[in-house]
Amino acid sequence: MLNDVAIIGGGPVGSRVAEKMAGAGYRVVVLEQKEQMGGPVCCTGIISQECVDTFGIEESTIVRKVKSARFFSPSGKLVSIQRSDSQACIVDRPAFNISMAKRAQSMGVEYMLGSTVTDLTVEIDGVAIEVTRRGEQYSDCYKARAVVLTTGSDLKIAHRMALGDLGDFITGVQAEVATDGVDEIEVYLGNQIAPGYFAWLVPTGPQRGLAGLLSRQSPGLYLREFIAFLRSNGRITTAEPEFNYGFIPLRPISRSYGERLLIAGSAAGQVKPTTGGGIYYGLLCADIAAENLGRALREGDLSARNLAAYEKAWRNKLGSEFRVGHWARRFFELLSDAQIEWLFDIAIEDGIAEKLVGDGDISFDWHSKAILRLLGQKAVSQVVRMIKSPLPFSRTG
Repeated sequence: MLNDVAIIGGGPVGSRVAEKMAGAGYRVVVLEQKEQMGGPVCCTGIISQECVDTFGIEESTIVRKVKSARFFSPSGKLVSIQRSDSQACIVDRPAFNISMAKRAQSMGVEYMLGSTVTDLTVEIDGVAIEVTRRGEQYSDCYKARAVVLTTGSDLKIAHRMALGDLGDFITGVQAEVATDGVDEIEVYLGNQIAPGYFAWLVPTGPQRGLAGLLSRQSPGLYLREFIAFLRSNGRITTAEPEFNYGFIPLRPISRSYGERLLIAGSAAGQVKPTTGGGIYYGLLCADIAAENLGRALREGDLSARNLAAYEKAWRNKLGSEFRVGHWARRFFELLSDAQIEWLFDIAIEDGIAEKLVGDGDISFDWHSKAILRLLGQKAVSQVVRMIKSPLPFSRTG
């Protein structure tokens, strides 16, 4: 039977697109290569209260709400950011994935687990989808009028369909650990810990947490050293946890649409460049994808030209966040430990953290305003000029 829409990838973004499309009356199938929706993922699962409220995230998937975060410089200086109300929620990622899938299934979406898509062929009346299931090859087992790729960091199909390339990406790695007295999010900076990036220790439950980091090179080595550091400082008691890896895009894909095709979520690079968080932006773009795909289906025009409106819409909404955030990310990569220490000194002496916290316009999800506000601080702008980094608002694209 011909489906209206096939979603390739059953993570939160894919499930959100499926839920919206099925809710609009379309026949939808989700093809997911994992044998089950749960299981470990390389994601801390930190989302904002805004995200929870906007998308109706089930409270049962939230393991902790946090009001504060502690940032440590290379030498151990501390800057603490705290608000009176909860700013972020930590979700159980496997439970969150299952919850989003159940919502889609309640709308009539069919999930085909253990289904690895190996090829797509765009035809006159739809897209033929070649799938491998449980070791057996089936050609044209599924067919749909349109396909949405939500495959995370797996871009093989997107590359095969010439949907564009990600401009920049890094590797994330994390592990579940046993903690000792950790009740706030902790972020560690320094080129000995995570060169150009950061490491984290996030509490997820009583005496449980996630330790991880981002790195362009040797992420496993740096995480082992970071875990040894945390253990020696009494923050965790786990010695050799299991690591989970994932590729994280730092810039959006060059083109997110094609003939009868859209791509959304991390696979499209719709991720915060500053932190690598992709849930909120991915869900926002899932709704934009569903809206534009629904319009195209109603019009009976699934051409690339007609579906280009999807990309225009998400870039209009998030383009400045990606542009300013990527500049900030590249700027931070240029900093030496001494310069990071200098920025910590500035933040402590000038009370910058308190000023940002007191500004009601500064958001957990929308980072560009905070970044531009920081650039307005004289001492911070001196650091920018010192390393000759072009300002984000002087660039286009």
